[in-house]
Amino acid sequence: VQLQASGGGLVQAGGSLSLSCAASTLTLSNYAMAWFRQAPGKERELVAAINWNGGSTTYADSVKGRFTISRYNAKNTVYLQMNSLKPEDTAVYSCAAGTPKSTVWGTRYHYWGQGTQVTVSS
Repeated sequence: VQLQASGGGLVQAGGSLSLSCAASTLTLSNYAMAWFRQAPGKERELVAAINWNGGSTTYADSVKGRFTISRYNAKNTVYLQMNSLKPEDTAVYSCAAGTPKSTVWGTRYHYWGQGTQVTVSS
């Protein structure tokens, strides 16, 4: 496994969680990074993406203003801070690495990590 997501758990609505995505053999500064999520019975959706140096980010409309994606290339890690969580945020969250690294648009994701479960209770 080259990417490992962690930090999921059970939280009440309105609470916060911070997810991390650490790389073992990949050098993440060579890639744009993203968080995806998939809820039971639903298609996988892009939650947030960030280019190689953090200069460009994009978010799904459903999480704008509540989630923040960031990266610390020196630690080869990408983060997703999730605030004001809602029950509809419940899903398995996965991180992915893609190219080109300079943008968050038109990215092809080549590497995927195992997901971490986020459950938000009402």
